[in-house]
Amino acid sequence: MSACAPPHAQHPHPPHSPAPRSRRFSVAGADLSAAVAVFLIALPLSLGIALATGAPLQAGLVAAAVGGIVAGRLGGCPLQVSGPAAGLTVVTADLIHRYGWRTTCGITVLAGLAQLGLGCLRVARGALAVSPAVVHGMLAGIGITIAVAQLHIVLGGSPDSSVLANLRALPAQLARLDPAAVSMSLLTLALLMAWPRLPGRPGRLLRRVPAALVAVTGAAATAAVTGLALPRVELPSWHSHALAGLPEGPALGIAAAVLTTTLVCSVQSLLGAVAVDKLAAARPDPRTHVGRSDLDRELLGQGAANIVSGALGGLPIAGVAVRSTANVKSGAVSRNSTMLHGVLVVVAALLMVPVLEEIPLASLAALVMAVGIQMVSLHHIRTVTRHREVPVYAVTTLGVVALGVLQGVFLGIAVAVALALHRLARTRITHEEREGVHHVQVRGQLTFLAVPRLSRALHLVPQGTHAVVELDGSFMDHAAYESLQDWRSTHTARGGRAELTGRRGGVRTAEPARAAGCRCRPWTPWRNHQLCFAADTTAPAGRAAGRELARGISSFQRYTAPLVREELARLAREGQRPSQLFLACADSRLVTSMITASGPGDLFVVRNVGNLVPPPGEEHGDDSVAAAIEYAVEVLGVRSITVCGHSGCGAMQALLTSGTDPEGTPLRRWLRHGLPSLARAAGELGDRPRLAVRAPADAVELLCLTNVVQQLAHLRAHPPVARALARGELELHGMYFHVGEAQAYLLARTDGGTVFEGVMEAVGGGEEAHGRAQGITPGQV
Repeated sequence: MSACAPPHAQHPHPPHSPAPRSRRFSVAGADLSAAVAVFLIALPLSLGIALATGAPLQAGLVAAAVGGIVAGRLGGCPLQVSGPAAGLTVVTADLIHRYGWRTTCGITVLAGLAQLGLGCLRVARGALAVSPAVVHGMLAGIGITIAVAQLHIVLGGSPDSSVLANLRALPAQLARLDPAAVSMSLLTLALLMAWPRLPGRPGRLLRRVPAALVAVTGAAATAAVTGLALPRVELPSWHSHALAGLPEGPALGIAAAVLTTTLVCSVQSLLGAVAVDKLAAARPDPRTHVGRSDLDRELLGQGAANIVSGALGGLPIAGVAVRSTANVKSGAVSRNSTMLHGVLVVVAALLMVPVLEEIPLASLAALVMAVGIQMVSLHHIRTVTRHREVPVYAVTTLGVVALGVLQGVFLGIAVAVALALHRLARTRITHEEREGVHHVQVRGQLTFLAVPRLSRALHLVPQGTHAVVELDGSFMDHAAYESLQDWRSTHTARGGRAELTGRRGGVRTAEPARAAGCRCRPWTPWRNHQLCFAADTTAPAGRAAGRELARGISSFQRYTAPLVREELARLAREGQRPSQLFLACADSRLVTSMITASGPGDLFVVRNVGNLVPPPGEEHGDDSVAAAIEYAVEVLGVRSITVCGHSGCGAMQALLTSGTDPEGTPLRRWLRHGLPSLARAAGELGDRPRLAVRAPADAVELLCLTNVVQQLAHLRAHPPVARALARGELELHGMYFHVGEAQAYLLARTDGGTVFEGVMEAVGGGEEAHGRAQGITPGQV
């Protein structure tokens, strides 16, 4: 199979591929409204970026249309909007200044071919290895360059190609201001800042119109009404539009230009795709969720778009953060919104030329200058400061401003590597005694280079004393680990006491002393857990159980509590705010936090024998489940309720073999709430559920599956649940966990009836399966 085959041809279910599309083209209302919103933002920005690069203004429209249609159709991130990006402005402007417009288009085509090659090699995720400080510094440097250049147009002049030249010429430009240009620029900036802050309900309605469109339209209308004489947009006839030409110039210079364009386009697009995934996953409505991006396919789509854009005389293309954010927040659910926005740009370029030519160039320059200023993000600066990467950020920013994008990025990477090596080699180890306890603190990465200093500090601890080793770092290599373990074994063997703690969540600390055969470590996957607390056969049963509990609590306090204490303190201050009520069986093998990858504060869990939900009015003295449901829905405001059954359920086995007895033991009386499940399994109350991958193994498994569906029906009958469902504030989910297979199945509704689908297939296997797995609607249970 060819290396350039599309990802879906190589892997039937690629883990990061977007959901498969329906063969029939249809546009959801959310996609249509999102396309209009993105189009209204893209139109003025595309013209402004073309102006900032010195390219023909039509080139911005060509790139916006091609980015929407080609990258939107072929890319691996369905909701990312591509087009002319502010991050490419400096690179493109420099290419036009050096080689001319037609050669720049040819370089764009070659950069697209390079992106196709990188996509075929499937190296897209390698771009994410670049330090975020380098990326943020690159964007900040580009933003400063854009803002300084556009300031000259705002003041009524024309910019130079160099940032330093623009800065030197600024005093002279301030001395000869153009009042008309300055007034339109100030009006544009005022509308840009004020529009998103309109107060009240009318303000909320007006803010749906993009601020960029309002700013440019307001300036154009004011200039037309007042009759101001100032330069405006000029769109030549499409018949005279310049297409790509063969690159002309020194081979090394052309190669460097292609490399720079490829690097900036690819990194910006891939990081944008990751950001779009996070934005889409954070949307509260699960029906708007899409699959994770296929980054290799996104690179292929961006390459194809750059080839087409360059060939048609358009600007280089990359994923654009502003438009992508607007697309996600407008509720787009598929790639149709991106493609429709491209179609709208084509329509505007053909039919709205007289309207576009009323826009003052000073207004577009002010818009792009504002975008450049926003690229110097205070949030990014705080982030790199917190991670002690200010030197990387500063060097990259200054390098981009003074030398160029490629040179600045290489300088930033070099500083990042040097800083990492410095941190790896620099470890601070101190020893002090406080209240009879010897504290050895290790700050930094603990590698073989620090082992001699670590040994000297540990030997300062007297024999038979209490010692605490605090590891304040995120890495420990094998040599350091062995040294620490050897010292601890020797120290405890001589009557001393040693504790190892880590202050950061990611610290790998040495494992505690444990019984032979135990393989549980604080940082390794959970397995063979019972070996850690093997029963003491020489002690009475009750005392042995007490010792197991005490050892478990001790292990938590020493090794887990330091890692979770900060989060639990926050939960103690803020109170619990779980998003889900999880109704599960009391079976000891069903570890809810493990199978749902959840932590403190995530789930409100109710467990009972058989994961039963007594219908209202049939509790007969046991209101605990109903009380938990009422509290979760009406007090905690959970957004979903999941009923989870499991394989080999003892309650279902007892229900099949022994039945129920209203006058019998508490267990027999409790199981009467499972009688409707028995009836459904016999086919008396509707279709019997099944697993999508196979038929139920036996009658017990069939009853376990059926019981989940029936308990959901009981759940719907509870008034708090019914009211929340009617308001659209709650979802019901069914889940089945096969203990022996460690496989979870979600309840779904298909044309073939009620089935339980494997979670990987239901969530990662496409839009249709993902939609089916979102929960059974009230009328389906």
